[in-house]
Amino acid sequence: MFENTLDNYAHSNGLKDANTFFKVLFAISTMLVSLVSTSPVVPLLITIFVSGLIIFEAKIPWKFYLKFLTIPLTFGLISFVFMSLFFGVGTHILDLGIFNLAVTEDGFNLGLLLLARVMGGFTCMAFLALTIPMTELFCELERFRIPQIITELAMLMYRYIFLFLDEGINMYHAQETRLGYSSYKKSFKSMGMLGSNLFIRTWIKGEQAHVAMESRCYDGSIKTMKEPENLKSIGIRNLSLLIIFEVTLIVIVYFTGNLTLF
Repeated sequence: MFENTLDNYAHSNGLKDANTFFKVLFAISTMLVSLVSTSPVVPLLITIFVSGLIIFEAKIPWKFYLKFLTIPLTFGLISFVFMSLFFGVGTHILDLGIFNLAVTEDGFNLGLLLLARVMGGFTCMAFLALTIPMTELFCELERFRIPQIITELAMLMYRYIFLFLDEGINMYHAQETRLGYSSYKKSFKSMGMLGSNLFIRTWIKGEQAHVAMESRCYDGSIKTMKEPENLKSIGIRNLSLLIIFEVTLIVIVYFTGNLTLF
């Protein structure tokens, strides 16, 4: 039922056997470099490089990956348009002739930088989500001193996302077999019934899951099966490549600090 979901790819991608701690270090450090960059050059380079890793090394289907990028790309483009029109001062690049709206040099450069940072940061997050199973990622969060209550809440939320989807899909198929979506009128009625009952069904399933956890000696703490990997397990070669890569990005950030398109 969930054969084409993010979680399925995280368990079956080409980099699933790579060191988890190494992947987390790579994604977080690269994302930080993207955020501190004052020009769009480095974030765009990060977007291209990390996307290449996801598609060609992790073997994630490019169609799925492009769909995965649709929402952040749309958000980034909308922000780019608004910042180009309503922020910044300077010479007008484009006069729209409507309500005195115009694209300024400063606004365009600021919007482009925001768009590049959004895409650079999101591709790093996508690398984490598509190459590391969430159970292993939660295990690594303990290394970074994330409060236990936050990781446990994240685990439960992650679990109930699939519970929610499972209930919704089962109810949808049950309505579909009874011709609940054979017309527009029936479709709206069926969707209303699905939405009203889905919360109740999911709540009941959640209560049952809590009872099952308590019957198995749940004491308020969820333990992960996988032990956090140490720095030595990364290997000198991989660690050296990571340092060289990040230092190279920082050098490019330094030399492109004042680079703008206009």
